[in-house]
Amino acid sequence: MSLFFEDKKVVVTGGAGFLGGFVVEGLKKRGCKNILVPEISDYDLVKMEDVKRMYGDMDPDIVIHLAAVVGGIGANREHPGKFFYENLMMGVQLIDRGRLCNIEKFVAIGTVCAYPKLTPIPFKEDDIWEGYPEETNAPYGLAKKMLLVQSQAYRQEYGFNSIFLVPVNLYGPGDNFDPSSSHVIPALIKKCVDASESGFDQIECWGSGEASREFIYAADAAEGILLATEHYNGSEAVNIGAGFEIKIKDLTKKIAKYTGFTGDILWDSSKPDGQPRRSLDVSRAKKEFGFEAKTDFDEGLKTTIKWYLENRPK
Repeated sequence: MSLFFEDKKVVVTGGAGFLGGFVVEGLKKRGCKNILVPEISDYDLVKMEDVKRMYGDMDPDIVIHLAAVVGGIGANREHPGKFFYENLMMGVQLIDRGRLCNIEKFVAIGTVCAYPKLTPIPFKEDDIWEGYPEETNAPYGLAKKMLLVQSQAYRQEYGFNSIFLVPVNLYGPGDNFDPSSSHVIPALIKKCVDASESGFDQIECWGSGEASREFIYAADAAEGILLATEHYNGSEAVNIGAGFEIKIKDLTKKIAKYTGFTGDILWDSSKPDGQPRRSLDVSRAKKEFGFEAKTDFDEGLKTTIKWYLENRPK
């Protein structure tokens, strides 16, 4: 085990969240003794005065910026302005203040939503500028993509070590299961469990079911982020993914099977599918810092369903 993190003071924005919990746990396993998580009740990172105060109070060597305002297709359609502004302001201000405070490294976490709507499969990092993102999540995706522009500009002008990582859709224990803002896997798990327990013989899902997605277990994504933090110091974006895709209709069948839902699945084609396909080229992460996702998708789904059944509100 490397001693890279042992004497580093590491701030993890969003460290109390879904992915953040796995990153914090990974840092502890690596022997990091100074892990600092700015709570939203203490620091509103959309506001520059709070960003300045956070840097002054915590004096980090490294910042891993996970905090984000996120949601599924419905939430993105309802709050495009909020998602754009808050994600942009958090990232831009955290990077700029980090530079002024001479921190050693800034790790910016982007999003697969930054890719163009019709990116060739698998998505290669060099294709990220080849078109406009899928419309339902473009404001969020573009706000995050500006952190890549800023990272590269600051490296060029100031020699600031900021890297940009692009994780694909996450899932796993501790995910957000609130139907107003959850992503597809937790939304489907809750829908199937609720239907089974209520004796309903059908569920309704958005879109056609023909769109495909790639998913990475959150613990695997956290490992990729920490490997990059330790070993990657390049200017180019790097995908963090599992290297496969599955159609939403096939995903839904799996989740129905593992939750015990045996009714009919109806598709509401008046609702959007979102981006037609998503699957990442993950070769750069393997080459640059030896990252490969480890968790079998079916096992990851079963673990996530088990966690939900044991931890949902009673």
